[in-house]
Amino acid sequence: MDETPTSRMLSWARNSTIYRLERRMMTEKQLFDAIAKKAKQKFEDISEAQIKALADFAVKFAYELKVLDDVAFAEISTRSAVRSGKSKKAIAFKLASKGIDGETVVAAVEEVDDLHSAVIFARKRGFGPFRRGDLDEKRKAKELSAFARNGFSFAVGRRVFEMEREDAEEVLNTNSAF
Repeated sequence: MDETPTSRMLSWARNSTIYRLERRMMTEKQLFDAIAKKAKQKFEDISEAQIKALADFAVKFAYELKVLDDVAFAEISTRSAVRSGKSKKAIAFKLASKGIDGETVVAAVEEVDDLHSAVIFARKRGFGPFRRGDLDEKRKAKELSAFARNGFSFAVGRRVFEMEREDAEEVLNTNSAF
């Protein structure tokens, strides 16, 4: 069997790449995996070499169109995650799971302020200075463990937990890099 993709396959890969990238921003790994998976479903008797060639073609085509940029993806995702109260550790894990290389991940999250993100997280969840109810031991444990589960260090979690509302509002109002 021929190991090079047919012109019909290449045309499909080009159209599929355009379709996918029109709908949402993707990383190189996400596009490669999506095209490879769909090619297996679409074409009968397709070899692994043809699948890899189609996925490589799709990635190359996307770079030629300048619509695939892992650095921009990492920066945009990081800004969005900070605005929603994600920790530096959680953001880095998410970017790495999307196939972003380590250097790009480190560069994207180096400006993230965990304290600012933790205050946003506390506001969203009604923790610490934004708490409405009374504080008992069960509630204290729940709040501190939620900070830890979401990737914030114990020191940052405790600091936000013990903040006054005015201090928290001041942290939110300071100009963050994001």
